Amino acid sequence: MPLETPARIVRTLVGRGYNAEREAVTLIAGSDDPGRTLARVVEAAPDDALRITADHVREVLASAPAADPSGTEPTPPAAADAANAADADPAASAASDPSVSAATSHDNAAHTDQSAPAEAQGTSAGRNVDPALRSLEIANDMTGQSTGTGEYDDFVKVFRDRYEKLSKLLRGRVNHRPAKAISNMSGGEDAELIGLVDDVRSTKSGHWIIDLEDTTGTFPCLVMKDKDIAGYVDELLMDECIAVQGTLSGDAGILFVDSMHFPDVPRSHRPNTADRDVQAALISDVHVGSQEFMADAWNRFADWLHTEEAARIEYLLIAGDMVEGVGVYPNQDEELDVIDIYEQYEAFSEHLKSVPGDLEIVMIPGNHDAVRLAEPQPGFDDELRGIMSAHDARITSNPSMVTLEGVNVLMYHGVSLDEVIAELPADKASYDEPHKAMYQLLKKRHVAPQFGGHTRLAPEELDYLVMEDVPDIFHTGHVHKLGWGKYHNVLAVNSGCWQAQTDFQKSVNIDPDAGYAPIVDLDTLNMTVRKFS
Repeated sequence: MPLETPARIVRTLVGRGYNAEREAVTLIAGSDDPGRTLARVVEAAPDDALRITADHVREVLASAPAADPSGTEPTPPAAADAANAADADPAASAASDPSVSAATSHDNAAHTDQSAPAEAQGTSAGRNVDPALRSLEIANDMTGQSTGTGEYDDFVKVFRDRYEKLSKLLRGRVNHRPAKAISNMSGGEDAELIGLVDDVRSTKSGHWIIDLEDTTGTFPCLVMKDKDIAGYVDELLMDECIAVQGTLSGDAGILFVDSMHFPDVPRSHRPNTADRDVQAALISDVHVGSQEFMADAWNRFADWLHTEEAARIEYLLIAGDMVEGVGVYPNQDEELDVIDIYEQYEAFSEHLKSVPGDLEIVMIPGNHDAVRLAEPQPGFDDELRGIMSAHDARITSNPSMVTLEGVNVLMYHGVSLDEVIAELPADKASYDEPHKAMYQLLKKRHVAPQFGGHTRLAPEELDYLVMEDVPDIFHTGHVHKLGWGKYHNVLAVNSGCWQAQTDFQKSVNIDPDAGYAPIVDLDTLNMTVRKFS
């Protein structure tokens, strides 16, 4: 084997479905014939083994037979294939030092070109991971918690829960009175109301009437076109929660609005950071099974993760659409490389095996995945979890809050971004700058506010789509565009995709940003974008 033996050893073991202890890799690499030792270790590994340990390697080395007169030892065929694959793997030598994206920094998010220190770390070349230093927690996972039946009471419950959660965030800013109580007040009095947007319509004079609904009723609120707050009307989506302050008309039939408030992220928000120098890779929309899946770019990404430069990356977060799916859009079958949905997940699992086995991986589903389309989406069922068992990846619902060493990462696939971009002005939300659409969701503190639109939403007893806690990082995908920025100190990242432009995307004028991997420093929340396409 060549000089990069440790990296090739790790890739070979991962390809065979094994993780490995660092000492085990070192023992194999330091043996007289690493290729033959690796082959014998693979052959001798117990059938139920998931991890090659140093003891496994020592047993093989201790039982090495005396060399035969020809000076060679027969190698079991299966193990020989594994060893040869390491030496013959062209992707291994094409590590190609992927360049940092030349994309422009968005807003005030840091975009840094910083290389990881060349420290010897772990089960992959250059990695030295101490699991005791890691911390990963998942909150808001609704998998197995779905109780909705589609009955009227379910809709009442989810909207009441939404209102209660979001109104709590606004009560410190206004002295709320219920809609029913305001309707009994006298004309000319000051009034303040928190409600869900039930309707927005314009008057003949160009003013705006917003009907706000709380648990007691609905009340009309008038925003004059010459008010500074008139611009906020363009940002409103149906069913989002806002607060207004103003004065009742003479007949007390309408509230003239002087100020408007959103739940929003406090400007005083100070994000959490990790206590050590550790990184997370944020990706989404892999789309294995599509003819346009960029396998070469994925392989370059996976190979790079094994290098010393990527030694600080200990977490990999995948925000949905692991596979292309079946029947997602018209004539999709004509663009499929793998037609069977289960075979698509099996292929994805094989690709996942190529990343370092010591990474902590978290995955949520997307709209192309084999789960219900209505959000919140529960995590994959047991059969699919069994197929995607590589590296013990953690599977949770869409959305979920994932806490990495104290840093709160809100993972959401991002289907509602289509609706936000369609409904709001281009300067507020666009496909070219998807992070700005994410800012709107942060402002509304809800990942999919509008009910009954293009985004399918499931009525549950609880509204799992509310952002009760402010995330430090907001990670989405879905729109296949790369964009990032900071909104009130929250890092918003849409991570692009791993699928080249399909015929369907051409028909709807989507030019994807494919083969990128945003890398976030969890101790500073600075971000670097790596390009592998």
